[in-house]
Amino acid sequence: MNSSLPARCLLAALLALGPQLARAAAPEISGASGAAARHWTADNGNGTYSNPLFYEEFEDPDVIRVGEDYYLAGTTMHMNPAVQLMHSRDLVNWELAGYCTNRLDLGPAFRLEGGNIYGRGIWAPCLRYHDGVFYLFSNVNGAGLLVFRSRSISGPWEMNQLPGRHDLSVLFDDDGKVYVISGGGSPYPIDELAPDLRSFIPGARHQLVGRMGEGHHLYKVKGKYVDVSAIPGGTVDQMVATADSIDGPWTVERMVQGESLGVTTVTPQRAQPGDRGLTLHQGGIVDTPAGDWWSIIMSDHGSAGRMVALVPVTWSEGFPLIGLSGNPRKAPNTWVKPNTGHSQAPQPAFIHDDNFDGPRLNPLWQWNHAPDDAKWSLSEKPGVLRLHSLPATNFYSARNSLCQRPPGPESIMTVELDTTGLLPGDTAGLALLSSPYAWIGVVKTDGETTLQMLESPGGGGGRRGAPAPPAPTPTVGATNPPAHLWLRVACDFDTDQAVFSWSADGRQFTALGKPFPMTFQLRTFQGVRPALFNFNTTGQTGGYADFDNYTVVEPRARGLERSIPVGQTIRLTSGADGTVLAGDAGTMALINLPAEASAANPSTRFRVVDLGLGRVAFQAATGAFVSVAEDGVRIKDLAGQKPTAAESFQWINLLRGDATFLSLQNHRYLATQPNTPGRVTATATSPRPARKGGECFTWKAVD
Repeated sequence: MNSSLPARCLLAALLALGPQLARAAAPEISGASGAAARHWTADNGNGTYSNPLFYEEFEDPDVIRVGEDYYLAGTTMHMNPAVQLMHSRDLVNWELAGYCTNRLDLGPAFRLEGGNIYGRGIWAPCLRYHDGVFYLFSNVNGAGLLVFRSRSISGPWEMNQLPGRHDLSVLFDDDGKVYVISGGGSPYPIDELAPDLRSFIPGARHQLVGRMGEGHHLYKVKGKYVDVSAIPGGTVDQMVATADSIDGPWTVERMVQGESLGVTTVTPQRAQPGDRGLTLHQGGIVDTPAGDWWSIIMSDHGSAGRMVALVPVTWSEGFPLIGLSGNPRKAPNTWVKPNTGHSQAPQPAFIHDDNFDGPRLNPLWQWNHAPDDAKWSLSEKPGVLRLHSLPATNFYSARNSLCQRPPGPESIMTVELDTTGLLPGDTAGLALLSSPYAWIGVVKTDGETTLQMLESPGGGGGRRGAPAPPAPTPTVGATNPPAHLWLRVACDFDTDQAVFSWSADGRQFTALGKPFPMTFQLRTFQGVRPALFNFNTTGQTGGYADFDNYTVVEPRARGLERSIPVGQTIRLTSGADGTVLAGDAGTMALINLPAEASAANPSTRFRVVDLGLGRVAFQAATGAFVSVAEDGVRIKDLAGQKPTAAESFQWINLLRGDATFLSLQNHRYLATQPNTPGRVTATATSPRPARKGGECFTWKAVD
């Protein structure tokens, strides 16, 4: 069988299908609930996990351990509720614990009144626990540093404000002092907070001198001070500094170096062999009760936004380095789950659907700014979300737009809309909030209603605070469409394109407008956000729109991307040049042959032997095994003995059908030399983002 199916085929095939059909087709996995088979789940069900932890945006992660529980905080920018908090017992399976505040309202712009805070708001949180209290420190543009505190991660949270500090981190030291490091350039100030955290201590300032970055994470580990920070950018690295005293001297090391986990800087179809990838570059570290260390760290993922990965940490000469022994500053995309003392079946962190039947919204919803709570309701007409329109010139300036993050690598969002309550000037529908933005919806005028799809021009260079772009021209569809209809947007984050469509019966969907090119930009500083909206362009309040049965289908949440063909005989083809792996009977070496020379060659067949934990051995037709040695990769007769670390490989499925094989002997990858058939090595440090470096393979089962 073929090990992959192009994303474009799935998107086209599923465009016209109802959500129930796509869900029925989702395969199950070992130990997984039905939900884990339908929604992105990092846990593979075999004792391993695969990144990203969440295949959707989760920016600026900060992670802590409290006893046997782990907590994670992430940036929410202008969205409400603000500052997302997660809980886990195993660092792999997470659940939403809540938010620090339901309403981030520090002035008119926070309510989209006379301005906006798109791309600003609250960001780069620092989560800490001290003397029985959770603390969350986070900066807000123009408002300063907010300090939240609660005895429970689920709140309620008390808040006070302090003067602003950029990308800060807080350390409660053993002697009772509270340090705050911040800034984006050396020397980095280290201030002291008063014990009650309501003021800075005048004159109490230290500093870190050295080439670090921003997005600080400050710790004290076994008596040493450790600061982790990221060089600003997308294709950058993370640094770490250590010192015996808060006053230094600080010694700086590179903590991550060029590790992209196979994520390209452009859409995969356009990636060139030299693509450096979007690298891991901002995140915190945490230990387990067993004494192991891990990092939850961020990287950019195109228009879907920034996502987080869980990667092992190895201490070397006093520095915590991302990666495994023998391959420092790199990280496997799939690895064995952390030993936290807790075993858990796979479960998705996020299920986005909402039928609006309950008294509360699905907690994954966020408003685009602080909402007007008098203008939306779940009780006015039980069973639907009713949005009353407020005056706005366009969707970008419309209040009470209800948003979610779209899961990848593909997602199909569908919602039912009843437009009976619209008044002239109202526009209601389903959008992708970004810059540029796009929407499909119903426009009500004095004489008629029309179905329209609109894509805004980018305008303003996509920068934060940029002026609004010029008015766009919509694509006009049906005139006087049914008052009850279905709207859909299908997002493919491998191509960064979205298709809007509509239906009169919820089964057959018709595309409207051109595919929308999605982008990540700095004007909102987020990935695209599906949004339900209703606004009025007459300058007055208007009518209402009723939304029902919001569903999110994830066509590639699982399935072939997690397949390991254990027990099967396969042929492995290099993604770099199409050559095929083979065992050389003369030299007993593993080599790669031109495809035309290998079609009927039995030496190109390898049986995949299951070693557990997603690890395999490759057995040649002769019965010998692929084995890693100092002088290269051999075909070795084990004389009836079981495979050792030299014959063991972590099977790592990258998205889009590619696989890499990490040797447990040296924690490096099998690789060919592109366009040069010959001996295969196990010296590659990480997969190249474009999959053209010789470390990525496709597989095909053979008889």
